[in-house]
Amino acid sequence: MGAGAIGRELSKPKDGSDMTDFEGAKKEIARLRNLLAEEEEKKQQAVGNDVARHIWQAFIGLHHGGKRVADIGSSLLLQRPAKQWLAPLDPLFCPFVLGKRAYLKAVDQVSTKEIFTVGVERHNGLVARYEIPCFRNGHANYNDSFVYAERLIKFVIWQKGGFRLHLHGPREICDYIAEAYCRDGIRAFDQRLMAQAYCNTFQTVIHETVARVPKANNETAKIGGNLDGCRIGFDLGGSDFKLAAVKEGEAIFTTEIPWDPYNEPDPEVHFKKINEGLALVKEKLGGRVDAIGGSSAGVLVDNEFRVASLFRSVSSKKFDTLVRPMMSRIEKKWGVPVMCVNDGEVTALAGAQSLKKNALLGIAMGTSEAAGYIGTSGNVTTWLNELAFCPVDFHPKGGIDEWSGDYGCGVQYFSQQAVNRLAPAAGYAFPDGMKLPERLLEVQKYQKGGEEGAKKIYMSIGTYLGYAVATYADFYPGLENVMILGRVTSGTGCEVILARARAILAAVFPELKVELHVPDEKMKRVGQSVAAASLPLSR
Repeated sequence: MGAGAIGRELSKPKDGSDMTDFEGAKKEIARLRNLLAEEEEKKQQAVGNDVARHIWQAFIGLHHGGKRVADIGSSLLLQRPAKQWLAPLDPLFCPFVLGKRAYLKAVDQVSTKEIFTVGVERHNGLVARYEIPCFRNGHANYNDSFVYAERLIKFVIWQKGGFRLHLHGPREICDYIAEAYCRDGIRAFDQRLMAQAYCNTFQTVIHETVARVPKANNETAKIGGNLDGCRIGFDLGGSDFKLAAVKEGEAIFTTEIPWDPYNEPDPEVHFKKINEGLALVKEKLGGRVDAIGGSSAGVLVDNEFRVASLFRSVSSKKFDTLVRPMMSRIEKKWGVPVMCVNDGEVTALAGAQSLKKNALLGIAMGTSEAAGYIGTSGNVTTWLNELAFCPVDFHPKGGIDEWSGDYGCGVQYFSQQAVNRLAPAAGYAFPDGMKLPERLLEVQKYQKGGEEGAKKIYMSIGTYLGYAVATYADFYPGLENVMILGRVTSGTGCEVILARARAILAAVFPELKVELHVPDEKMKRVGQSVAAASLPLSR
């Protein structure tokens, strides 16, 4: 019923009376208000009957494949925390881990199910392979299988990387995923970025037999943890780049050099500036350099820049010819091993070296959510670990990433954007022109002053973190340590985040033995540069 229908209802009392008495009018107004509320609720749930148009249409109470399917309210994936563990400012939050567990438990109890197999292929023939049990067409939760498969694939693509999907299983689900990842599909952003990251056309291949889906193939080569000799470590940032002279694992000199890569279109200017910095540090090492290691924002694969916002002003042609191979150019110039990886990986490596613990996931909550992972052997993997784009919330009205347009992904839960999203519910309003870092500073000031609204913001982020750690543990087997850092964790709010997350892990996920950490002062000061310097082997 639309606004016009409701208008007609106003002019035509349900009981046929002439509406001349005041009490009757009051009753009729109350009835119509309820009618309007019901109509609004229906509008929020009914988003169309074209399932391929949007992933969350799998939750609606309309039609799919000619059969009645479950509406959003009966989805197994929409599991909210127990009352005491709800996010104070986000009561709709439906953690990925709770939805996943409810789905797998329910589908396991079905006598007849189908298996959807997916292999996510990345560089050098590496493959992550998963088997997903699915409800058959006609089951009340049939559409949950579409959503769960899509969300899991989305997570794996951004966690490990991939440019080719190998699919086998229920044809409707295979077709749905293929359409989602086509050039104009709902995952067009993801397929475009992955094609750029791996210098390959993104493909989805539907196989007739499961045997044709490639078997899992994980990398064996690991990097990092090399502290011998005289090394240079660097970290490329948006306003400066940091450098350190590292001798036998100890930083003997550090410096920061201002630069403005965002607005410089000539990659040779960047190349020259970096080499000038390296030459400065070489002097501090007495003229001896055995290896050079670095970190940078962006996507790096095989020691090449593939997606790098630092060099956004460089033309695509010059990017491919001069920026992409920049590390190999530096290696050729200096005659020593040179390696650069994503800054999230180096942060995790620095955390592992500082704590002397492995199996560590580092999560930096700043402008976005940056992440890195150190395996059980203490080395950096070749995974992307771009958790900013990995789902943590199943609810279709969760935070929306303005870049990808997707719902429920980490960037809206572990960054300045998360603070800004939660602020209105906490009672805070900011001037339109105020930037996110300034808004964060205001919230931190309110938190320091003991305001309840600010505390609820940090409690909500702590709630997200507690459940997200359990989610991440499913994708990082053997995870034992999580280190959080970044602007959002500055000040007393960090204590609130940690206390809430630890309480949830202890009460809801006692089987997980994951410790939460924050960096010490030494790691903040020189840990990143020392870790970066340890990336390559020396000759």
